Amino acid sequence: QLHFVESGGGLVQPGGSLRLTCTASGFTLDDYAVGWFRQAPGKGRDEVSCINYIHGHSDGKIDYADSVKGRFTISRDNTKNTVSLQLNSLKPEDAAVYYCGGVWRAATCVTTDVDYWGQGIQVTVSS
Repeated sequence: QLHFVESGGGLVQPGGSLRLTCTASGFTLDDYAVGWFRQAPGKGRDEVSCINYIHGHSDGKIDYADSVKGRFTISRDNTKNTVSLQLNSLKPEDAAVYYCGGVWRAATCVTTDVDYWGQGIQVTVSS
């Protein structure tokens, strides 16, 4: 069965850091744009960051939402088939359920185009 598994969430104080990891199961990430998304209670699921698939490989352009630029960093490890999101200088408004999702050979990570989702992982930012 093809799916993602997220790990690394939890409770952190404002200003703290977390590292989320998305592991692909049953397929290789090389053919996918892979993104991190988040959904706060009562709100829609928004893209946080994406490694796009461009020109025949998936280590293409990286995008960040304006609200996380300079604080979050997305990266991939092809040997482990994972994509990670480093979250630094966390703010209470970053609290949400974070999801990873993959779009096959895509230049962008549009939420409605995602082929596979992870189950989501909670990030809580509170003192």
